[in-house]
Amino acid sequence: MSLLSDFKAFLLRGNVVDLAVGMVVGTAFTGMVKSLVDDVIMPPIGLLIGGVDFSNLFITLKEGAKAAGPYGTLASAKAAGAVTMNIGLFINTVISLIIVALPFLWW
Repeated sequence: MSLLSDFKAFLLRGNVVDLAVGMVVGTAFTGMVKSLVDDVIMPPIGLLIGGVDFSNLFITLKEGAKAAGPYGTLASAKAAGAVTMNIGLFINTVISLIIVALPFLWW
């Protein structure tokens, strides 16, 4: 057999096709969960604890060379070249991970 036919036989095995389908579905699911956390879950939580916007919750470790702080948003801090610790984005990612991992806790 040629190398090409061996490779084709490998690709058409059930496990490889299942893996490819799982990757596509997983990627789409991850995007949906990210939107759920960023756009639906976190705004009410931020509102309940005093109007905190988690996407702009950060600590400036070093001010930027282009402009000095304080920075109102994470985007303005990044534009100024500041070094930041993005606590709010990390919290959003942890909540997304928990939502994605929930089905595996019962499996």
